[in-house]
Amino acid sequence: MIYRRFGRTELAMPVITCGGMRYQQSWQDVELAEVEAANQANLEACIRAALAAGINHIETARGYGSSERQLGQILPSLPRDEMIVQTKVGPADTGEGFLAGFNTSMERLQLDHVDLLAIHGLNNREVLEMAIKPGGSLDMAEELKRQGRCRHIGFSTHGPTDVIVDGIETGRFDYVNLHWYWSDQANAAAIEAATRHDMGVFIISPNDKGGQLYRPSDKLVELCAPLAPMVFNDLFCLRDERVHTISIGAARPSDFDPAIEAANLLPRVEELLPPILARLDQAGVAALGEDWMAGWFRGLPSTDQVPGVINLYQVLRLYTLAKAYDMVEFARARHGLFGHGGHWFYGNQVDKLDIDALPALLTDCPVADRVPAALVEARELLVGEQHKRLSEGG
Repeated sequence: MIYRRFGRTELAMPVITCGGMRYQQSWQDVELAEVEAANQANLEACIRAALAAGINHIETARGYGSSERQLGQILPSLPRDEMIVQTKVGPADTGEGFLAGFNTSMERLQLDHVDLLAIHGLNNREVLEMAIKPGGSLDMAEELKRQGRCRHIGFSTHGPTDVIVDGIETGRFDYVNLHWYWSDQANAAAIEAATRHDMGVFIISPNDKGGQLYRPSDKLVELCAPLAPMVFNDLFCLRDERVHTISIGAARPSDFDPAIEAANLLPRVEELLPPILARLDQAGVAALGEDWMAGWFRGLPSTDQVPGVINLYQVLRLYTLAKAYDMVEFARARHGLFGHGGHWFYGNQVDKLDIDALPALLTDCPVADRVPAALVEARELLVGEQHKRLSEGG
């Protein structure tokens, strides 16, 4: 395993994290008596496989159903000083509310401290401001740090880049969990800000939300050869040394294998990646044109500025992935979250858009003349079956 300094925490972080959101019994907060023996055995096999591979960062969250409770059945039996344990607790309106959530996490994990404590889901400005206000969740997290019950404080986010950067610029967080991978590089500015503040950078869900790369399109498989798309994407993330770790939400021990392969290939990254990236760029240009691939994401209005409350960036990203790389199944699944994802996936589906109102909002977009027609096509391509977030049973 390769380890990187996790920013100012000074932790030696494995470049692969064992994420705790897929091996648990349930997304509901069930009692241990309801956990099947086979499921608990699989969870414990995942943890032992991770540790055997040198993946000693175990990450979970208060919101991951039975994950913490089940981890509490194995973590106390493992060498505590050889593990980096992280949990995430959602912000509350008061510090006392946040403390109650943290205490529940610690009771279920059966630990006296966690190495990393994240305030979970700072996804918009309102939630960020609630978390950092005087007497709020961040103040309480800092008190827990003083008490030794957590060692370092971070935040996780699915929010827009400007909100993430503002959270980083408070200077009060030691690390950040965010999205950034081949198929969505919008948070590059947030990684730059985190690096300036010497923060740890943890990439969330690179292979699920990064494209459902465990079931890639035939076209993507061909373009990524000789690497599997998951290996390519993991290598893409880890090529940037400002990225310290990527989360693998393993449902079974073998799910770590592509990421381990990518870590082993890091010495050859400058040999392997450029030809694949060139082919991917060429495929995008062939499908949609050089002007589109260079400019579709520039100068777009924010979600709340768009009539119908549409996240134009995400809709056009999904449209582009579907058209250029045949990632239609992924694009439909992600788009299907709009409308009931709350601040975790904010905005409505594209069929709610008033396209006639767009031109006045696209004056800074270099392909403004093409966007309306693309959105008409996106509506036909993406609107369909509704989907749910994993925590809602989807």
